[in-house]
Amino acid sequence: MFYKAKINDKVRVPPKKLGSKIKESLLEICKEDYEGRIEPNVGVIVTITGIGKVGEGHIIPGDGAAYYETEIEMLTYKPMTHEVVRGTITEATEFGAFVRVGPIEGLIHVSQIMDDFINYDAKLPGFVGKKTDKKVIPEDDVLAKIVTISMKGDTSNSKIGLTMRQPGLGKEDWAKIDAKKEAKKEKEKKKEVKSKKEKK
Repeated sequence: MFYKAKINDKVRVPPKKLGSKIKESLLEICKEDYEGRIEPNVGVIVTITGIGKVGEGHIIPGDGAAYYETEIEMLTYKPMTHEVVRGTITEATEFGAFVRVGPIEGLIHVSQIMDDFINYDAKLPGFVGKKTDKKVIPEDDVLAKIVTISMKGDTSNSKIGLTMRQPGLGKEDWAKIDAKKEAKKEKEKKKEVKSKKEKK
C-alpha cells in the first residue's frame, strides 16, 4: 500500500550546495540519498515529495559541510501480507512469473499461478492451464495476493511472494473463463437431474 510519510533526519549539505536556497539543496540531496531505500517503519521510499521544517545549520570542525535537522516528506510503499495488489508480469521462467508491484518485484511461484495443472511454454514465454486454457505472459496485468515479504536494504534485494490461486485473482479475462466453466457445470447438472426424473 502507498503512504505519505514524514521522517526527521540530519542532512549533510556539502559546501558547493550552500550557495543556493537551502530547501532546494536539501530536496536534491534527499532525492539522491533516500529514493529506492527501505526504512523499517515506512517501507520503500518511492520519491521525496518535499521538505518541511528545517532547523539551523551546524558545522563540524574539519568538515566544510553544514548539517541541517530536516523534516523530509515522502511517498512510500509498504507491502502487507494478505493485501491484494495489481501488478504487471515482467518475466516468465520455468519456476514462476515475476511481477512488478509498485516499486518492488514480486514472484509468483509456478505452484501459485492458477488453480489448474499448468505447462510452461518457452515460446510464449508463459504459462498455459491444461483444463482451462488460461494464459499468463509478460506484460499481462494481474491481481495477486501477497503471501510473503522479505525487505532488505533496497528494492533490488527485496522480494515479495504472491499467489493467484484464489477466486477473483489473476488476469481479468480469467473471471469470464471461470463463469463459462460454472455455467457449463450448472447446465450439465440440470441435464442430469432432468434425465433422472425422466427415468422415474
